[in-house]
Formats: sequence, structure tokens, C-alpha cells
Amino acid sequence: MNLAFFVHSLISDWNNGHAHFYRGIISELLSRGHAVRVFEPADAWSVASLQASEGEAGLEGFHKAYPGLHSERYRALDLPSMCAGTDAIVVHEWNPPELLRETAAYAASNPQSVLLFHDTHHRAASDPEYFARLDLAGFDGVLAYGRSLARLYEAKTDRVWIWHEAADVRRFRPLPHPGEQRDLVWIGNWGDDERTREIFEFLIEPVKQLRLSATVYGVRYPEPAQRALSDAAIHYGGWMPNYRVPETFAQFRFTVHIPRGPYVRQLPGIPTIRPFEALACGIPLVSAPWPDDEGLFSPGKDFLTAKDGAEMVAQLEELRRSKTVAEGLRRHGLKTIRDRHTCEHRVNELLGIITDVQGRKRLRTSTRPSFP
Repeated sequence: MNLAFFVHSLISDWNNGHAHFYRGIISELLSRGHAVRVFEPADAWSVASLQASEGEAGLEGFHKAYPGLHSERYRALDLPSMCAGTDAIVVHEWNPPELLRETAAYAASNPQSVLLFHDTHHRAASDPEYFARLDLAGFDGVLAYGRSLARLYEAKTDRVWIWHEAADVRRFRPLPHPGEQRDLVWIGNWGDDERTREIFEFLIEPVKQLRLSATVYGVRYPEPAQRALSDAAIHYGGWMPNYRVPETFAQFRFTVHIPRGPYVRQLPGIPTIRPFEALACGIPLVSAPWPDDEGLFSPGKDFLTAKDGAEMVAQLEELRRSKTVAEGLRRHGLKTIRDRHTCEHRVNELLGIITDVQGRKRLRTSTRPSFP
């Protein structure tokens, strides 16, 4: 197939977790011989933020880690050239309304191209005015990364597919670490105060109470947050490029998952991509509360859960004390990822969706009445 993806950014993952999944999906598609073009705006704020923070080295690191991936950075849209001969066009939610309008107009004139809208964010639930304005006329359907989000889109279209994120197991895999491991690492951005209380309850206070050796990586940590980490003797490492996550996990004994508030309260069942990647790397994980409404994992077997800070302390202490518990979680979580949640699985789903839509389009065309 020939596919085109319009994303916020492929080359920068600075506060842009969507890049993680797309890198894995596009790598998988290319490995199967599909033709893929990826477009991102030349002024993507994630790229600008990465350059301001890390200089050109941040982008150079991506190109070294993913020599087979590249994106075309555009300042003006030329869809007849960009999308010529495409079987499918996927437009991510982090794009301006004018792109949606123009791709819809292009698809209307080129019905052989399947046009899909892909949403991996909580904005549809947390910003009702935005969602009311969102115009998906002309799209063949929506890829939503969880059932609760899909239900929202069913008010706009009758063609919605649940397309969960997953791990790129080519890169996210267990790695050996010959030296002594530290205790805990957390890789996550501050999150615009969407989980401030939870970071203190499920990370900072337990680390302080247990006196764990710990490191936090992420961006947009305000000065008070950095002081709180320092007060708990937690090392703050700043931005962590996603392609270095597997080697980083290998240096630690366990990690935690702290979901953002909007996902827990408004979009239950959506864990975001971080737990997929952690389990794929074989690091034992303890999660703050989130309802696994869709049965993606087996809590207690793939990872431990903690309903509050006191339980997080107890679970982390259990992992620190028992190698048997840690090894059981590592094995079970890794198997769950490899059996169900890889980018290979998601590409199979995506190609099936595209084929299904193409078949429906051909059926409508063949049954349309003709008039002399």
C-alpha cells in the first residue's frame, strides 16, 4: 500500500508522546515493503522546543537512532503532490482545522484514498468546545486509542475503530546491564498540573519514605517541582530521548506509571503508551490507579497497582525486597506485550481497517444506480 501520515512531528518527541507510536508503526510498515510518506509542519512547536533545549544534537540523535525514518517538513500544503497515488491518508489530531478541511476536499476528489482521523489525546473529552467545533465531514472514519474515546466520536460518525497504542519491540526490549542497578526511574513529563498531586503521592513521597535511589526524566518541570525532587534526593535528568529509554530502564530495578488526571476521570481504560514501553523493556512496574476497562493487561500479573500513596510504598518495598516477585512481573508483562500489544499487531489492524473501508467504497460504487 501507499500511505501518507500527517503528524505534529516524527523527528521530535519533546513533550510529544505521539511520535513514539508513529515511529514504531511506520518502521513496521516500511519493513513490510509498504510505501510511506510522513508530513509534519516546518514550525512544529515540539521541534522548536527540542532545539531550544538541546540544540541540533536533539534532532541528530533521532536521525542516528532511526536511519530509515524521515519526515517531509512543509510550510504550505500541496496535497495533489503529497498524496498522489495514496491508498490511505492518516491525519493525527494534533493538526490545525485547515489541514482537516483540505485533506477532506482532496479525498472527495480522489475517492480511492481512504481518509482516517487519528486521536491519541484527551482533548475531545476535556475541551467540549473544541470537540463541538471539530469537523470530520469527508473523513472515512476515526481511529481512537481507547473505547471511552471512541464512544465520544460515535456522536460524530458511525465509522469509529479502537486502535490502541503499542510498543515498538524492535527497539523496546530488555537490555543487559552489567553494573549495579539503582532502584527507581520514572520517565514522564510534568503535565500542565494534570497530575501534580499524583506525582507527589505516588512518586516523590514514597521515594522519600523508602529512601530509594531514584531518577526522574521529563520536560516542563517548573522550579518548585525540581526543588521537590531534590528535597526527596531524586535526581532530575531533564529530557530523555525516547530511543534511549530501553538502555535507561536497564539501569534500574523498577518503575512506576502515573496517568494524567483527564485519562483517569474522563477517558477510563486508556493508559497512554508509557506502560506498553516499560513492560516491553522487562522492567517491573507499579501503577497508580487507572481502570483497565478493556482488559488490556492483567493487573497483579503484568504489573502491581497501588490505590494510594501508602499502598505504593508497600508495593515498591515488595519489589525492592523480593527478586521472585519482580521476575514474575517482568516475565508476565513482557509476554503480554509480545502476545498482544506490539506495533506489528497494530499495523495488522490498520491494514485491515483500510481494506475494509476500500471494500465498502467499492461496494457503494458498484451498487450505485446508473442513468442513461
